[in-house]
Amino acid sequence: MRPLDPTGLPLRPARLRQVGDYTALQFTRGQTQSRMLGGSPDQLLIDYTRTMLAALLWQPRPRSICMVGLGGGSQAKFIHRHLPEARLEVVENHPGVIALRREFRIPDDDARLQVVLDDGARFLAARTARYDMLLVDGYDAGGIPAALSTPAFHDACRDALRPGGVLATNLFCADPAPHVERLRRSFGAGNVLVVEEARMSNQVVFAWTGAAPAGDEASLARVRASLPAAAQAALSASFERVAHALRLRKGHGDA
Repeated sequence: MRPLDPTGLPLRPARLRQVGDYTALQFTRGQTQSRMLGGSPDQLLIDYTRTMLAALLWQPRPRSICMVGLGGGSQAKFIHRHLPEARLEVVENHPGVIALRREFRIPDDDARLQVVLDDGARFLAARTARYDMLLVDGYDAGGIPAALSTPAFHDACRDALRPGGVLATNLFCADPAPHVERLRRSFGAGNVLVVEEARMSNQVVFAWTGAAPAGDEASLARVRASLPAAAQAALSASFERVAHALRLRKGHGDA
């Protein structure tokens, strides 16, 4: 019997695949949703996962973070290890993915981490002005689910953020333009930044509710000062790249 999401939608089973030292999460053979290196379980192996965490340029010391989509938990593990002052809530709609959390060495729930089985759109709609940072990377076997592709969902993302909060979302799809336009409608055209992944087909989109960081050396210094050395090293290139995109945006006269 196929697993069901919290709204009753049938899902493909979540499968674990072991290849050498790597553990992968798959819904369809040959299509990897998440990957973990056994000797370094909280390492961010995939470029876009590091780019998304450049949202720290907006919020160097977030107190409350939400993730939509657990997957193999690489970002959740990274945040839990390196941002000890942050409380992280993760909403995942696939019970089979949550059932694999030990295989992916995702820590048990504690005072700083809670993993919830729920529909991501429904979960966010009930949490107004709750988060400093929101990371959206929810995918099923067919790509970005319909429930995470509506104007109402993007409005809920905006409303779930506190003043000055920031959203980072991963877009891996044939036509990202409609998703970007919905974000611009919800957040304002001047409050959206699209960053291409050079070695992948993804785009990472940032959207925010306050002022954008300047992307200058002061912005970079603030975020570096907020992180331990290991996290700085892992994210340094992503900070530089997103800061450069922010400076270019400012130079072109965007608000």
